[in-house]
Amino acid sequence: MNKKTKTGQKKILLQIYNTLYKTFGPQHWWPGDTPFEIAVGAILTQNTNWGNVEKAIINLKQSGALDANVLHKIPHAKLAALIKPAGYFNIKAKRLKHFLSFLANHYSGVIEGMKDNDLHQLRHQLLEVNGIGPETADSILLYSLDKPIFVIDAYTKRVLTRHNIIPEDATYHEVQELFHKSLPADVPLYNEYHALFVMTGKHYCKPKPKCQGCPLEGI
Repeated sequence: MNKKTKTGQKKILLQIYNTLYKTFGPQHWWPGDTPFEIAVGAILTQNTNWGNVEKAIINLKQSGALDANVLHKIPHAKLAALIKPAGYFNIKAKRLKHFLSFLANHYSGVIEGMKDNDLHQLRHQLLEVNGIGPETADSILLYSLDKPIFVIDAYTKRVLTRHNIIPEDATYHEVQELFHKSLPADVPLYNEYHALFVMTGKHYCKPKPKCQGCPLEGI
């Protein structure tokens, strides 16, 4: 997908990781007390920032609703009201309901029951759930279920594009394959690397780049 050799890709991806890790340190991602809370957060964070998601999750906790069985039974309107801070609350309530139905039907409402299944089977199942796309599915797999899959988001693509590691029209799958072929299938590494891309995107590699002082300036 790009001009660099496989060895060169591996070298530069490791160089980027090591540079970002030295700059930002460990990120302790994903924020959440339980695998289920992390999965809910992954769905709610679509098209919004994490601060808004936190408010919605606090609402769910304070109402005693942050439980798969409780949320599965709660009326749509009540759920939408509780997650209103996350934005697009009616759409996201529907998406949460679809996920909760999937969880109830296949895993008796217990997300931990998914962990023993094969990564590729789980990913296929999640992508069949209405409203869950590749980034959300992979976030659930990596952060909730400790499966070795690299999450690709807008920050990751922006950093790699600006450093001429991927073309602008690279697909989600192509970018993901770059990491899977270049790096070991390691959950802590994938977890940390994705979080470090987010930090870089928030502080330096913004839509209008702030290159001066960026830890990747010399790469």
